[in-house]
Amino acid sequence: MKGFLELGKILGIKIEIHWTFALLLIWIGLVEFENSGNLEKVIISQGLILVLMACVVLHELGHALMARKFNIKTNSIILLPIGGVATLDEIPKKPKQELLIALAGPTVNIIITLILALVIPLRSYFNFDTVLIDEQLYEPTFQNLLFYLFIANLMLVIFNLIPAFPMDGGRVLRALLSFRLSRLEATNIASGIAQGLAILFFIVGLLFNPFLVLIAFFIFFGAYGENQMVKQYSILEGHIAKEATLTNITLLNLTTTLEEVIELVLTSSEKDFVVFDNQRIEGVLYQKKIIENAQSRSLLVGDILDKSVGFIDANTPITEVLERMQKEKKNFFPVTENGEIIGAIDRSNISEFILLKSI
Repeated sequence: MKGFLELGKILGIKIEIHWTFALLLIWIGLVEFENSGNLEKVIISQGLILVLMACVVLHELGHALMARKFNIKTNSIILLPIGGVATLDEIPKKPKQELLIALAGPTVNIIITLILALVIPLRSYFNFDTVLIDEQLYEPTFQNLLFYLFIANLMLVIFNLIPAFPMDGGRVLRALLSFRLSRLEATNIASGIAQGLAILFFIVGLLFNPFLVLIAFFIFFGAYGENQMVKQYSILEGHIAKEATLTNITLLNLTTTLEEVIELVLTSSEKDFVVFDNQRIEGVLYQKKIIENAQSRSLLVGDILDKSVGFIDANTPITEVLERMQKEKKNFFPVTENGEIIGAIDRSNISEFILLKSI
């Protein structure tokens, strides 16, 4: 994914980090150095951020492992300056599944908080001598690092359980509502509450803390996006791939030259092509490959097509087609009916289908 660096894998799940995370570390380091002028404290603050992000990874692994119990695969865990995201292969449809998956992340942070509470002398931090506490908290000690980590995990639990998308609390609220209401109705209510909270955070942020303004935008647009996605899925329910299939497509064969393909691209609206040879689907030639090899126009389609692409049966629900597109990260598939190719389906045509059905 563009802008992300893969750090490795845990339990088969890719851990990726966005490059802007480096800016967060630099900014926090500069602020700490400006306030204290102490390099040791700068290093400790940087270490705290890194350990906290490790807790975020554990939080997202909680979601991923619970999703795995319901046979839902997690492709990756993405670390951003504002937190982490576990990208699931599919959205849990059953309320119980969504509820347990949503609660699994904060539960991990609660466990971490309880463990830290056992090893930190918390009473010494909660006496009423404010001067002594200030002096104690400002000392760069390992015990203070653990205390800050305790507070940070506690805040992660509270923040994530705010009943607003895209936080876990929003999904918990929707899951609970879905036991009585349809998923669409539950999402409408949950997203409405989330956007109301976002407006409140925005007003409070303007008055007291600019960081709340950023959170307000994060919540507002996250809730809007979730609501739109569920609306689209509800429009598509009961519809099959055949209804959104492009039937007027050009079939290429293995010996078609790239020169011929480029002429087709320039004279038509087609960008991706099904390669069909010897009475069978050989694969797909994607626009990206055409552009990458545009300087070698004598190449044959058979040399650059993607043979890993399968096909979609015409009777497949369109919602399943979208899930497959997300899972395989491909936006164009051949469509067959009774073993015969009848066209292709892509994300753009599905979007047009949704638009026309929503009118």
